[in-house]
Amino acid sequence: MADETDQSEKTEDPSQRKLEEAHKKGDVPKSQEVTTWFSVFGIALALMIFGSSMSSGMAVSMRGFLEHAHQFPIDQGGLLSLIDNVGANLFGVILLPLTLLALLSVAGNVVQHKPVLTIEKVKPKFNKVSPLAGFKRLFSKDSLMNFVKGLAKIGIVAAVMVVLMWPERERLEGLITMDLAALMGFIQFEALKLIGGVIAILAVVAIADFLWQRHQWFEKQKMSLKELKDEYKDTEGDPAIKARIRQLRQERSRNRMMAAVPDASVIVTNPTHYAVALKYEAGMPAPVCVAKGVDTMALKIRQVGREAEVPIIENPPLARALHATVDVEEPIPEEHYRAVAEVISYVMRLKKRRGWAAS
Repeated sequence: MADETDQSEKTEDPSQRKLEEAHKKGDVPKSQEVTTWFSVFGIALALMIFGSSMSSGMAVSMRGFLEHAHQFPIDQGGLLSLIDNVGANLFGVILLPLTLLALLSVAGNVVQHKPVLTIEKVKPKFNKVSPLAGFKRLFSKDSLMNFVKGLAKIGIVAAVMVVLMWPERERLEGLITMDLAALMGFIQFEALKLIGGVIAILAVVAIADFLWQRHQWFEKQKMSLKELKDEYKDTEGDPAIKARIRQLRQERSRNRMMAAVPDASVIVTNPTHYAVALKYEAGMPAPVCVAKGVDTMALKIRQVGREAEVPIIENPPLARALHATVDVEEPIPEEHYRAVAEVISYVMRLKKRRGWAAS
């Protein structure tokens, strides 16, 4: 009951990290019907490509055995030699078809998901050997679904085979009188016809089952809101810690900015809401903003500027424009060169007058 409650809380789509972790553990969407389809298709392909050579090779081996059966010794050594010879001939005939079948069986797994190498699936798990857990799995919803699906598949395939073979029922009665070569050709043709029908049916079953298995797997990977939040904390960091780090960085930035105000050449103000401190020295390509702020920060900039005897010029349009277009420790934009040049020229003239007055 607790598992059902936990699963009912998992309403959010899984994150990319959750999907990647599931893949690393070998938990991937997989349909056994797709693997079965590739195996059956491999049998059909092997019969089409190697059917003639297989049938002729087996016919030659069997003909020689049947025609000269009375000549083979039946003692232990002779019987073992006969088995070895027949087995070697048969193995040579079916080696390439078996190789093709094995490759297609592997392809049946590869097409469903990315290749994965993991030992998670072979690790011993105590719940796997628990009789109670095994009983629950035996009578679970998935087991019942697989049982019904298996019965339906057997019924459909059997019906297709009956439909295909029913017109050949009269010829089947005369198989015993057919020549061995003709018999092998007939068997090959009928086998291909049966397998072709089965492949067509199994293709529909495999596609439907793969979509169902993938849907079930995706539902199983869903996450609760708590899991999403925990994962976000693990990957991005605790939001509270990140906010504190951001606050500390802003404080350090403000402290550096206020420390640069006494070195400014002029402070342009709104006069109360905006303040932008500019620095210009001979040889600089353009004045640089060393501090800026609004309201409380603007007030602090003006206070530090007065204490350091930095000229403060009221120019509301220029103060707002500079605050909006220039960042701290960046040169002012070209469109403000003229206005700032006039302010700095005024400040320089003002300093000269004060210097003369002092002298």
